[in-house]
Amino acid sequence: MCAIEKSGNVAFLSKLNGMLDGYEKDMVATMSRMISIKSISPMSGGTGEGKRADFLQGLLRSWGFKVERYEYVDNTKTKRPSLVVKYGSQKRTIWIVSHIDTVSEGDIKLWKTDPFKAAVKDGKIYGRGTMDDGQPAISSMYALKALKTANTKLRYNFGLVLVADEELGSDYGIKKLLNERIFKSTDLFIVPDAGSVKGDTIEVAEKSIVWFKITVHGKQAHASTPALGTNAFRYLVRFLNTVDRELHSKYTKSNRLFQPSTSTFEMTKHEKNVDSINIIPGTEVAYLDSRILPEYDKEKVIRDVRKIAKRPEFKSVRIEIEFVQNEKAAPPTAVNSEVVRVLKKAIRQQRGIKPKAIGIGGGTCAAYFRRKGYPSVVWFTCNDIAHQPNEYLVIKDMVADAKVFAALFV
Repeated sequence: MCAIEKSGNVAFLSKLNGMLDGYEKDMVATMSRMISIKSISPMSGGTGEGKRADFLQGLLRSWGFKVERYEYVDNTKTKRPSLVVKYGSQKRTIWIVSHIDTVSEGDIKLWKTDPFKAAVKDGKIYGRGTMDDGQPAISSMYALKALKTANTKLRYNFGLVLVADEELGSDYGIKKLLNERIFKSTDLFIVPDAGSVKGDTIEVAEKSIVWFKITVHGKQAHASTPALGTNAFRYLVRFLNTVDRELHSKYTKSNRLFQPSTSTFEMTKHEKNVDSINIIPGTEVAYLDSRILPEYDKEKVIRDVRKIAKRPEFKSVRIEIEFVQNEKAAPPTAVNSEVVRVLKKAIRQQRGIKPKAIGIGGGTCAAYFRRKGYPSVVWFTCNDIAHQPNEYLVIKDMVADAKVFAALFV
């Protein structure tokens, strides 16, 4: 009996794999269309996810799925839509949660192709959001389509979630959806928003995240008469260098579960200051991205930064510390939990590899599920090129991931 069932399962997976191989051209076409629809947060100068959600919702409905659309209005009065599909008749659901917003293109001069016009070449698709998080969005959608077309009974319901606002904190995405009573504590959650080239890592833990907004208030003056002003730029550079040096020298613990294994503190965005070279800036604004190992209390890091701002060497200016994100590390998912076992089995079946559990510094929607006590993991196959110019996905990985997603349910 067991041998027959096993043989039947292998034969059915082979059928599903053949269907997904046949969908490859459609997957490429869908990805190419999706990338041409900008989906950048209004807080980053974009118009939000509305038009992209319209496109994906229309496609899913054309395949015969009921799509629930949840829209939340942000502080720019823009509607931020997320899409939810639940397919099957079981008591429990495996949810695959991808995000449909993207970061901006950054420095356009660093791109070899138009970031919002998909370029297909050498087995890859280039464009902003192809890998982060377009690849898993398309992979999960076509895995769902294949299972519906195959008309088989699923072991779990297939839950597809395409969320807004992941890139800037999820205030109008998964945080809102968690209040809608969509999910159950007995469900399982896969968030394909980080991974490895071979697809051999399953993320079960994340670091605390603190995004500092640092504003230095000095006094503007003509550059030829610096004594009449207080150069906020000079003090900002000194402050950031001090913070960088001292945080890296103090928070040195290493945890081999995580990649990278240490806490990170990186200077990132710097806002525009004056328009002319001959003006000493009176105000400077910059940002510090901190990813802190769970072994440390993030509040101690915050206190250290505040103490540096109050030192005598900075008494000539006023340094204001604010937060864009301030998230404590969520409890990790157990490495032997059901969601890890189910995903490992699907990866072994489809890839013939044995994945390992890891932790990462990047923040994903999985953290919000973990805080609710929902067992969640992060997985898909990708290069580590998120937010970089000339972002791309590998087409064969997109199809292969769809096969793993489909195998979860049979």
